[in-house]
Amino acid sequence: MKVVLKSDTPQVTRLFSNLELYGNKLSHQPGSVLGNTALIAGTTVGAGILALPAVTLPSGVVPSTVLLIAVWLYTLVSGLLIAEVTLSTMRLVGRPSLGLLIMVERTLGKLGARVAGCAYLFLHYALLVAYVAQGGEILVSAVEKMLGVQNVLSPWVGTTAFTLLFGGIMYLGRERFVEKLNSAFVAIVLASFLGLLLLGATQLETSSFSFQNWSALPPAVSVMFVALFYHNVVPTVVTQLEGDAYKIRQSIFIGSVIPLIMFLAWNVVILESISPDMVQGISAGRTVFDPLQILRNGGAGEWLGVLVSVFSEFAIVTSFIGFVYGLLDFFKDISAPNEPFKRLALYSLVLFPPMSLGALNPNIFLAALDYAGTYSISVLAGILPALMTWKQRQEQKQSNHTSQLLVPGGKVTLIVMISVALVVIGKQVVSMWKI
Repeated sequence: MKVVLKSDTPQVTRLFSNLELYGNKLSHQPGSVLGNTALIAGTTVGAGILALPAVTLPSGVVPSTVLLIAVWLYTLVSGLLIAEVTLSTMRLVGRPSLGLLIMVERTLGKLGARVAGCAYLFLHYALLVAYVAQGGEILVSAVEKMLGVQNVLSPWVGTTAFTLLFGGIMYLGRERFVEKLNSAFVAIVLASFLGLLLLGATQLETSSFSFQNWSALPPAVSVMFVALFYHNVVPTVVTQLEGDAYKIRQSIFIGSVIPLIMFLAWNVVILESISPDMVQGISAGRTVFDPLQILRNGGAGEWLGVLVSVFSEFAIVTSFIGFVYGLLDFFKDISAPNEPFKRLALYSLVLFPPMSLGALNPNIFLAALDYAGTYSISVLAGILPALMTWKQRQEQKQSNHTSQLLVPGGKVTLIVMISVALVVIGKQVVSMWKI
């Protein structure tokens, strides 16, 4: 039970208290900075990390490192803007536990809610398409290696098998079982990630640090948006930390810095495991490839290839589970004659469109992530947070109400946030028009 408390005591920085009833007594259950930092970090680290080397390889280690830090700063500002909007909305309505889409509707009206809903829906489907396509490819490759054959199984077999296997586990298994299974998969992801960083560090081609192609950076922005996206859980963080602005800033900052450090290390290890000749080939436009695919095929050693394959597959599975649950929640109000049919209908609606599209185009992984970052995350984590903040600040100024600002810079910051998102979307539209 959550109760909003009013207090005139200046030492109290929280907006309300999370209270739970134990027997006949109310117990205060404050959220911790550590727990919410882990929530943000865990949400950020997903399958988006797998696409980073493919889009950063053409530019090189140094330029891509600079861009990754810049995109992290952009997403940090947008995360704090969402937190500010959440705090202001909670003060206005007098209750916590507000989701991102609900806040968009309250702030920007039904039109804004429809735009946010479409962006949210497109994001989930695009990422699920990417995950089943790439997860199926890795699954087929692993099976063929076990059988001692090569290029025997069609790509659509892997996409279908991946969807039916892990989607079937979610459909047939109880939530507690899926939760424990997902926790085990996360442990595998962390262990394999640490292992491949340690092993990859012994095989670095440090000479390729000198390769820099700054003009190749723009196409990487949208994929970096996907990799650094955690904004859907910010309202949850604000609620768990009881509206304490200082703790919220801490959690968002530290929780996003941890994945940034992981991504920077990952980017260096993977790019430096590829020979300079391959990098020069990319630069000259003679070939385009995914570095992870080369490493999975043993291009830099058998053990490194195994670790990359294990990390890739289970990172995709854990992200797949999370986004399937996200879409199930989105469609939970769909009516059906009975519960079993409703459950089957919901899972079919969530799983079969991505499976079908992934089977038709098994190489859609990078393109799907690109579109998700361009058209969904640019809106959800760029344009909408800035517009909501702009409107709320204006309304508070007109009503002589003051609120705690989490992001400095005033309208200039908001204009920059919107402009960057529009540029990313515009470049994609122009490139599609040329095609």
